[in-house]
Amino acid sequence: MLICLTASHKNAGFDMLERLSANAEQAAPRILDGHDALQGAVVVATCNRFEAYLDLDTPEGASPVPAVHEAIRAVGTVAGLEPDELRTTFGFVHGNAVAGHLFAVASGLESVVIGEGEIAGQVRRSLEKARAEGTTTPELERLFQRASQTSRRVKNETGIGGEGRSLVRLALDLAESRITDWAATRVLLVGTGRFAGASLAALRDRGVTDVRVFSPSGRAAKFAHSHAIEAVQRGEYAAAAASADIIVTCTTAEHHVVDKALLAVGREELGASVALLPGAAPVSPDRRQLVIDLGLPRNVAPDVVDVPGVDLLDLETIKIHAPLEELGATDAAREIVNHDARAFGDTAEERDVAPAVVALRKHVFDILDAEIDRARSRGDDDGRTEAALRHMAGVLLHTPMVRSRELTRSGDQRAWIEGLEALFGVRPDAAAESLRSEGRAADAARRARGAADAS
Repeated sequence: MLICLTASHKNAGFDMLERLSANAEQAAPRILDGHDALQGAVVVATCNRFEAYLDLDTPEGASPVPAVHEAIRAVGTVAGLEPDELRTTFGFVHGNAVAGHLFAVASGLESVVIGEGEIAGQVRRSLEKARAEGTTTPELERLFQRASQTSRRVKNETGIGGEGRSLVRLALDLAESRITDWAATRVLLVGTGRFAGASLAALRDRGVTDVRVFSPSGRAAKFAHSHAIEAVQRGEYAAAAASADIIVTCTTAEHHVVDKALLAVGREELGASVALLPGAAPVSPDRRQLVIDLGLPRNVAPDVVDVPGVDLLDLETIKIHAPLEELGATDAAREIVNHDARAFGDTAEERDVAPAVVALRKHVFDILDAEIDRARSRGDDDGRTEAALRHMAGVLLHTPMVRSRELTRSGDQRAWIEGLEALFGVRPDAAAESLRSEGRAADAARRARGAADAS
């Protein structure tokens, strides 16, 4: 059974999303330690979303609630949040609806900015991380691979994301009213992480040429070299921040990289350097600056707005000003998502009926083998009787196999399974348990390999 626990900009505050995102890397392994029914977990954590996709192995008719509560408890433990708070916040998606939800997420239909392009890569990397940690399962693999396929279809077949809209571009759209001339604007990019390249591209699209980069983790020189911009050294950081017209932060640091004290020190350094240059104009104490915080956890301390002339544009503000959906393109994208989700569900339901199919074929072939042995004992030396019996068995199985697929696609697979028991006394329980045991063994081996690779 597939289940998704979801917290996003739609149902959770940014404070909670910050806590969840900051500790996301520890979540999946802890989830699997919580309950025997939890076979796999893939965690998707972005700047406005935290989701745990779970694969549960529960007996038919058993409640998944205890396992889900343990998963929530594990998430709360690593994030330092109370389970009760998470239970009242998390959205809960289960069964076939999980595919529709993830496909919509991966296609950018659930983002702050409809159609934003970064999410598809984030979903793909979430699966790669789960593989490395050994927390994925065949069903989760199939789910996430189909999600990537659907997101590509949406991108290629609809207008969603056609203009390259993203959080970065929306932030710059909102900054437009504060900028007189983009070509004359000085920008300091703080961070070389997931949004840095997108931020630089969006700035250049607007005509910005004066961009410098600083990295709290020391990666500025490499990023600057590969993007043909100037790197800022640690000792120059405060002055560079104070002299920029726009500061764009996009790091994964868990501490503030821009605050009131940094800008104050930078302005003092600029004032001192100007005083040493004869005829130089002094630095205005209330010059206008815009700080755009795209980081989660927050990169910028709230106190920067106490510095004269400084405005702060953060994720919460961006969320408030996100534009309405382009309805036509969104409807087309939703149609693709719904179609692919139905196809995924049909395949999953066919897999659910597989143990019953195995049980029926075993029942028929056991009878067939017994009759072939009897024919051989009576002198079927040329094999004609065996061939005739095998042909008849194939003909007899053809219609039940076709009906199994038809009934499964209409959601009536239970009628087919019950019909087997009523007509032939065939019960798929043993076959199902055999398949589940094989799956559990494969998952355990995969997790062991992942743990060995990690060590």
